[in-house]
Amino acid sequence: MAERPAKDYWTHEAYSTSASFVPELATTILQWLDPQRDDIVLDLGCGDGVLTAKLKESCASVTGVDASANLITAAKKTYGSRAGLSWHVQDCRYLDRWINFQEEGYTKVFSNAALHWILRDPTTREPVLKSIFDILKPGGMFVFEMGGKGNVAEVHAALIAAVVHQGIPLEDARELSPWFFPSEGLMKQMLEQVGFKIQRMELEYRPTKLTMEKDGGIEGWVRLMGASFLNGLDSSAKREAVVREVCEVLRTVISHEEDGSRYLGYVRLRVLATKAV
Repeated sequence: MAERPAKDYWTHEAYSTSASFVPELATTILQWLDPQRDDIVLDLGCGDGVLTAKLKESCASVTGVDASANLITAAKKTYGSRAGLSWHVQDCRYLDRWINFQEEGYTKVFSNAALHWILRDPTTREPVLKSIFDILKPGGMFVFEMGGKGNVAEVHAALIAAVVHQGIPLEDARELSPWFFPSEGLMKQMLEQVGFKIQRMELEYRPTKLTMEKDGGIEGWVRLMGASFLNGLDSSAKREAVVREVCEVLRTVISHEEDGSRYLGYVRLRVLATKAV
């Protein structure tokens, strides 16, 4: 969750209300990571630290980095006193400028539901991946899960259309998207280009139930995850119109008639890549 507008709209409360399922659904990628007692782990896009703290239970040390000062503050408040945990506010697009990394390197770099934000800017994709490769120890692992090609396609399309209906040209509306959802082929190419060897990769279609909390659900998701679309509009009236349109357009598309629950079509790209010894 590194690429975002200058305003830090991420908060622990909003994230918990609208996206609490994100860390809860990380079981598979944590199994791939297979944390060991002597591991020194870097968690990219750690958010409010739920998974970072969980990792520390099995590792020597874990460092969490995120571009959101609000989320790092929440992580420090909840977990900051635990030995072997450290937290840093850092725009992960510019890891090559980061001065707080573990000088002797990391045995594993981990990321869950963050790289589709971090890699949004095409000009920084290769530098980000190269920086991850460089800070890994020989034999180290890069293990991550992110949105893959086709992720949340229904809401992505609805947001672009709703913004266009508020007078934004189509190409400009597309540029407001904060996400990069690559195919398996493209991600393999990008990783191998900087030196990684792919050990395991999969793309999974995983419809995901939205939260039912007040201020959550599809409206809360759109306001938080789609904030860059909303921030591209010049009035609160237009922003509210976009939220209403997206929610109304998707109402029957994402709803289950039997119980009223709502699901978005998440597509998860998981990768385990290694650096040669």
